[in-house]
Amino acid sequence: MHPMRIPPIVVVLALFAALLAPAAVAKTPARPNILYILADDMGVGDVSCLNPDSAWQTPNLDRIAREGRAFTDAHSASGVCTPSRYTLLTGRYSWRGALKSSVLHGFDRSLVESNRVTVASFLKGQGYATAMVGKWHLGVDWVRTGPKVGDVDYTQPFGGGPLAHGFDRFFGISASLDMPPYVYLVDDRAAAVASGTIADSPKPKMWRAGPISPDFHHEEVHPRFVEKALAFVAERAAAADRKPFFLYLAFASPHTPIIPTEPFQGKTKTTPYGDFVAQVDASVGEVLAALDRHGMAGNTLVIFTADNGCAPVANLEELKMFHHDPSAGRRGHKADLFEGGHRVPFIARWPGQVPAGTRCSRTVGQLDLMATCADLLGARLPASAGEDSVSILPLLRGGEKTPPRREALVHHSNNGSFAVRQGKWKLLLCPDSGGWSSPKPNSKEAEGLPRFQLYDLEADPAERKNVQAEHPEVVQRLGRWLRDSIRRGRSTPGAPQPYDDKTPWPQTAWIGAFAK
Repeated sequence: MHPMRIPPIVVVLALFAALLAPAAVAKTPARPNILYILADDMGVGDVSCLNPDSAWQTPNLDRIAREGRAFTDAHSASGVCTPSRYTLLTGRYSWRGALKSSVLHGFDRSLVESNRVTVASFLKGQGYATAMVGKWHLGVDWVRTGPKVGDVDYTQPFGGGPLAHGFDRFFGISASLDMPPYVYLVDDRAAAVASGTIADSPKPKMWRAGPISPDFHHEEVHPRFVEKALAFVAERAAAADRKPFFLYLAFASPHTPIIPTEPFQGKTKTTPYGDFVAQVDASVGEVLAALDRHGMAGNTLVIFTADNGCAPVANLEELKMFHHDPSAGRRGHKADLFEGGHRVPFIARWPGQVPAGTRCSRTVGQLDLMATCADLLGARLPASAGEDSVSILPLLRGGEKTPPRREALVHHSNNGSFAVRQGKWKLLLCPDSGGWSSPKPNSKEAEGLPRFQLYDLEADPAERKNVQAEHPEVVQRLGRWLRDSIRRGRSTPGAPQPYDDKTPWPQTAWIGAFAK
C-alpha cells in the first residue's frame, strides 16, 4: 500500500496558515495581569495631566495617561478611606452593611462579611495569583487577650484580613499609617510584637500614639511597600505556573503622616505634601519600570486612582500660596459630599486594548472593578455579588458612545450623608457638606439652609448654586431612585438582596420626603 501523497498546494497553505496564526492570537490577548494602584488622600488636582494648573509634575502618572486613558469624571464611593476600600473590593456600597459612617481603626474587627465575594476571591477562582501590598483598613479579627482596645496577642494569626477574602499573599498594615498598632502584617499575622509605644506626633508628621514594634519606622513604610510590590512582579515573571496576577497595591500615602523620604524633601519646591505626591508618582514609575523590565507591560491592565480627595491636613491654605488646588476647582475636600471629597484621579493603561492618549468624560466609579473583571473574563457574578458594580470595559476600550450601564451613582460622606448623581444632576440629601468643609453638619452655617441641595454640574461644576427649588421634579426623581435602590439591596439589574429595615438608620430620615 502506497503512503498517501499530500498535494504541494496543501502544504503551502498549511505553512501559510501557521505563519498567520500568531497574528490572529494577538488580536485576542491572554487574560491580562491586573495592577490596581490606590493612593491615599490624593486629589484629582494633584495629578498634572488632570490639572494644567498643578504646582508640580507627575511624569509617571502622566505616562499612564499618555499611553492609556484618563477618566475625568471618576469617583470613589465615599469621601473617606474604609467605605471606599470596601466598595472597591466588593462592588457593593459599604452603607449596605454594618458601616454607616466614618472609618475603622487598626484594632477594629473585620468589616467584609465572611461569605462576600471580593474582586480578589473572584479572580482567584478564575485562576489568578492574587496579592495585596499596603494599607488594608477593613479590619482584622485579632486574638484578644483582654477588654481594652489594644489587648491583642500579636503572636497569633488573625482572621478577617486579606487572606480571608481572596488574596494569596499580603504585606501591609492594618489601617492608616497614623493609626496604631504600628506593626507590619505578613499574610495572616503580625511580623513582630508591638512591644513598645510611640507618642503622638504633631502635623504634618501626624500620627496617633500607640503600640509599635521594634522594626517599624513610619518613614520606611512607603519604600517597603514599593519593595514588596517589585518583588511580587519579579516573582510572577519567573513563576513556572504562568498564572496571570492581580496585585492590589494600596499605598498609605500621601495620607498623614506626611513624611516624604530624604530624596524627595524639597523636590517640588512647594510643601511636604507636594513632595510626598512626587514620591508616590516616582514609586508608580518604579513599578511601571518593573513591568517593562520583565516583559509584562504589554499584557497588564494598570489602573491608578485614589480612595478619596485630599485632606485639609495637607495644609490647603499653604498650597494656595503656590496656586495649587488638589480639588482642581471643585468644591470641598476629603470627607465631603461635594466633588472634592470623592472625585478622584483614575487613569488606565493596557497596550493594544485601552486607546493611548485618550480621555473619557463619562461618570465611572471605583466599585465598577468587580463587574469589569467579570466582563473581561466572560464570567458571570452570582446575584449576591457586585450588587452596585457595572462593567466599564467598553469605556476602557474607547467606547465613549456606549449606552450607559448605570442609572445613577451614589456618593457618601464621613457622617453618612447621601448624594446621588445622574447625568448633569447631583442631589445631596442634606443641607451641608456631610463632612469637614463649610457648612459643616450641625453648624450654625447650616442652620436655615434648604433640606436638600441640587446642582447642575454642567452649568455649575463648583456646586455654588442650589437649584432644588427650581427643579422639584428632579429632586423627587433622584430621591425616589435612591430610596428604591436602598430598599432593593442593589442599584443594578438583578434579584433584590436583603435590606435591613429594622435597625435605626438616622442618615436615611430623608426617605420620608419621597413617599409615593
